[in-house]
Amino acid sequence: MRRYWLIFAQTVTVALALYFVVAALRPDWLGRVPVPARVGTGSGAVPVLQAPPLPAPDSFRLAAARAMPAVVNITTSKATRETNPLLKDPFFRRFFGDKLPPDEQLSSLGSGVIVSSDGYILTNYHVVEGADEIEVSLADGRRAKAQLVGTDPETDLAVIRIREPKLPVMLLGNAEQARVGDVVLAIGNPFGVGQTVTMGIISALGRNNLHINHFENFIQTDAAINFGNSGGALVDTRGDLLGINSAIYSQTGGSVGIGFAIPVSTAKAVLEAIVQHGSVVRGWIGIESQDITPEVADSFGLARASGAIIAGVVRDGPADKAGIRPGDILLDVNGKPVASTSDTINLIAQLQPGGKSKMTVMRKNHRATFEVLVGTRPHQVP
Repeated sequence: MRRYWLIFAQTVTVALALYFVVAALRPDWLGRVPVPARVGTGSGAVPVLQAPPLPAPDSFRLAAARAMPAVVNITTSKATRETNPLLKDPFFRRFFGDKLPPDEQLSSLGSGVIVSSDGYILTNYHVVEGADEIEVSLADGRRAKAQLVGTDPETDLAVIRIREPKLPVMLLGNAEQARVGDVVLAIGNPFGVGQTVTMGIISALGRNNLHINHFENFIQTDAAINFGNSGGALVDTRGDLLGINSAIYSQTGGSVGIGFAIPVSTAKAVLEAIVQHGSVVRGWIGIESQDITPEVADSFGLARASGAIIAGVVRDGPADKAGIRPGDILLDVNGKPVASTSDTINLIAQLQPGGKSKMTVMRKNHRATFEVLVGTRPHQVP
């Protein structure tokens, strides 16, 4: 056995030595042949050697090429004012003709992601809000009128649909496996200049309390996101969808390296609900909660400043009927711990309306469990 190992070690050593000799003396034998070229023309031309076209070692061209065809440009339009009926009267048009003012239109630009071969496209609600017409421009040059399937203002998501053959589709990634520091690409159509790819990293996960949407669980990135990127794709280095770019933090309107994307897990749930039911149905128990600060924790004698205190209960709502009262501290929902107001909102919204849920609270230093009949969350409740 030792003999074979010595032979193997000697063979590797000789091979490496030959490689370095060849690389130094005859690099063309290794496939990287410099291409002769000249800078300038005539007698003053300078001979140079041009490197062969090989992929850069840190290039993300494959991920971009895989994802870009499924990112679309969205143009919306709507009338900015109602037309006076007199302006449509033939008598007036006979005298004024083309001098009559046309119906003014307001166009806006955004982006979207094709996530189904059936033509379903995910975008932001604010991109298509109030639109009379929606037009989608594909990366291959095709244009198509889009139908609004449904919206979810509380997550700022919307689903539109086009009917075109052989549509490119982006694969859904796994945002739960993403970590701070992972490289990501943002793809969209900033300022209407055309499809653009920017690169950055994931700066933070689970961003909330930004007062952008009601339900917040943002992926934060420093990949440049600008006006027109809304609704576009945040993808990983494989080209799989991690999130829908939604907002930026900026005092100037331009990118300053703080952008926010809605995780693909949230987008997928909204997409399925809208396609199946036409809208998103969420659970509701009729409480208003607030975070527990260190001062509140001290006053209640709590060991840690986390959780949510119930500040208000809707009269005759599900929580009120179950016996939950203002001042109770919500500890868990169906066994899932509550660490903040954001947790409270998200956990309750995930409950199935019409079903029963167990809520554990702390009341006067005593734990109590209540069974709550979950109601349907009204739209845009505080």
